[in-house]
Amino acid sequence: MSAIEDQIGSLEGLPSHELKIAWRRLCRGEPPRCMPRDLMIRALAYRMQEHAHGGLAPAAKRKLRSLVAEIEAKGARVFDPGVALKPGARLVREWARQTHTVIVLEDDFEYEGERYPSLTKIAAKITGAHWSGPRFFGIGKTRARPAAAADSAYE
Repeated sequence: MSAIEDQIGSLEGLPSHELKIAWRRLCRGEPPRCMPRDLMIRALAYRMQEHAHGGLAPAAKRKLRSLVAEIEAKGARVFDPGVALKPGARLVREWARQTHTVIVLEDDFEYEGERYPSLTKIAAKITGAHWSGPRFFGIGKTRARPAAAADSAYE
């Protein structure tokens, strides 16, 4: 085991007052009063890993900032997190009897050996017209079927 794994493993055996000391050291503040012990251990373990291996990727930080801005501007009720595409995922679409494959990268997309900042730009290149890139590649919200349609689908 590595040193960080040993430190994380030792959290379980610490008395509560030592966990609070570790919290103050790692988080630079007081732990929440009503935080259960197991949640405090998990939060401390995360913070220790963050210090040892680095925090969130820049793309994840940007996404979180944009989500916060959207919630602040529109309110939490209209918030839609959308679909998260993981790097390495392949999007495949057939168009004009030709199969087109896009690879999701950390901050952009690869299509035919070139990088593109958005799926919309790739869809425009493929079709020659403006398309919503996510819609073109079939990415989006799944709509719930009305109850009547759902019932008849199984008859």
